Parts: sequence; C-alpha cells; structure tokens
Amino acid sequence: MSNKVAFFLPVRKGSERVKDKNTKPFAGIEGGLIENKISQLLSSLLIDEIIISTNDETCIEIAEKYSKEDNRVRIITRPEGLCLSTTNLQDLICYVPTITDAAHILWGHVTTPLAGAEQYDAGIHIYLKKLTEGYDSLVGVAELKNFLLNKDGKLINNNTTVPWPRTQDLEPLYEINHTMFLAKREVYFEQKNRIGKKPFLYVMDGLHSFDVDWPDDFVIAEIIYTNLYGRQKV
Repeated sequence: MSNKVAFFLPVRKGSERVKDKNTKPFAGIEGGLIENKISQLLSSLLIDEIIISTNDETCIEIAEKYSKEDNRVRIITRPEGLCLSTTNLQDLICYVPTITDAAHILWGHVTTPLAGAEQYDAGIHIYLKKLTEGYDSLVGVAELKNFLLNKDGKLINNNTTVPWPRTQDLEPLYEINHTMFLAKREVYFEQKNRIGKKPFLYVMDGLHSFDVDWPDDFVIAEIIYTNLYGRQKV
C-alpha cells in the first residue's frame, strides 16, 4: 500500500508529572487516555495501522481488548532502554521505522484527548496534498501572535518600527502542540527525525490540540471533554 499510514502511539510506564496519566480513568472512560485514543484512532478512515509502543502492562491489557477485534491495532513491547526518563528522543525516533513498513508515520500522543479521527484525517489529507507541493512532512502547531519577550525583556517578534504594534502585525511564531508529527518513513531513516527539512506547519485550534502535561491539565481536559461529549462509557 503506497500510502499506508501508521500511527505510532508511545505510552511508557512511569509518568513523572501526572501519576498513571495514561491509564487512570478519564471522563468516565475506565481505561483512561489510552483507551480514549485507541477508540478515536479506530474511527479514522485514513489510518491503516495503530502501533501501541509500551512497556506498561496495564496499557497492554487495555490495548489487547481492541487488538483482538481489529487487526489494525498492533501492540509492540518497547525495549526497556527506550522507556527511561533519560532515554534520548533521537534513539526512539530511529527505532520507530524499524517496527513498521508503512510509507508514512504519524506520531501522536494519548495526552491530546480532544484530537480525534476528524482531526487526524484532516491532517493526513493536507499532508498528502502538501507532499505534491514539495513538503516532506507536517507538524501540528499553534500560531502565536502576542507580545513575547526574551530573558532581557526585549520583544522578540516585532518586525515593525513601532515599539508596540498591533498584535496582528507581529511576526507569527509557531509552537508545536504535540498532536501530530507526520512524515515519510524515509525521513526517519535518512534524517533521523520525525519532521523533515521542509515541514508544513499545520495550524490547529487550541481546543482540539489541548495537551495534558500537568495535573491541572488533566482536570481541565476532563471538564472540556465532558462538556463536549458527556461522560463516556468505553
């Protein structure tokens, strides 16, 4: 399949900032963020393979329920050396293309619980189109157009001659939102990176790209999710 897309979902054991972040119940979903994400991915029309890369027995148990029903779900036990808090991200990046033959790899996280099939399919659609325009990858970002200062208190994104321009006239900067890194498999092998030399910056809304990084984020994400979808029973 020339345009086969694999979703790489890393979920290692031992979250340091939010205890049991991947598997603790979330918005009525007993299997937590990982169960929510697998369910979302299975609704995608463009994702052909879902790779659960983990060393967490609870994650494996949750994922097995889905792998038995849908062969798109593959559970691959990650080597312990790639599951440490000290693991070099570069080593994990180099490992990813060795476990799939997909032409394209979409790297995402359970910690963006509001990004669902609609967002992923839209990203893949745009990515495939942008490949024909000379881009080699896509990364989900938030556009920042606000007053940003460096450590010396200097405005770093003012490309005008006005000390305090209108915010819409500031030079935009882009923050990676961790929702999706999408690239050709060759990019992983040849550039040892999950985005290429010419990535398309895919600007996403703040709601669907909300990222759970701290305990407060988990609570906020639950509130938003419940308000949008109600308490789920998965």
